[in-house]
Amino acid sequence: MVKPSSSPSHAATATENPRRAQIRREAARLFAERGFLGVGVDEIGRAVGISGPGLYRHFAGKDAMLADLLIGISERLLEQGRRRVDASADPREALESLLLCHIDFALDESALITLHDRELLNLPDKERRQVRSLQRQYVELWVGVARDVFPGLGEEARPAVHAVFGLLNSTPHSAAVGPTGAGHPDGRAAMAALLHRLALGALGAAAEQGGR
Repeated sequence: MVKPSSSPSHAATATENPRRAQIRREAARLFAERGFLGVGVDEIGRAVGISGPGLYRHFAGKDAMLADLLIGISERLLEQGRRRVDASADPREALESLLLCHIDFALDESALITLHDRELLNLPDKERRQVRSLQRQYVELWVGVARDVFPGLGEEARPAVHAVFGLLNSTPHSAAVGPTGAGHPDGRAAMAALLHRLALGALGAAAEQGGR
């Protein structure tokens, strides 16, 4: 099994300008909490300790921040997914690695998941199409691997992958695991293990149904 790496956002911001990375984090948090239309540039500036106009040295505006966040996470998931598949010895290892990567994302990037679900329509058409294109490529990456591991999936592979994404993205933020919850290290490990079992179980059940 391939060991999990840092979450997508951590990998992306490791070499990024620290102030820009801070703005991205706070913008994602505020947009998720209050909605894109309910947050002003000045509020984001206060959250990172600079004046609102000072943000324009890093981003052209609030719209640019949202586009950067939503396009960026789609690019990072696809890039990490391709890299993990290429580094795997066989389809089973590739699926395990994809699962670990997406589980990290689901546990660590709740703000970005909320943003995508609520704010994608606030992107201009060009940027929204870019996000959709990146997402389709990510789905197809999973579909190819899932079919190799579960040949019985057939035409059910794509809806099964979408169902797994829904499971992984929503479950950590709608339930706690044990008395510590998913935010605690022990709770996080328990949730990660649960998501892993559920995802593989869902794919296996879809393959069994498709093979009948």
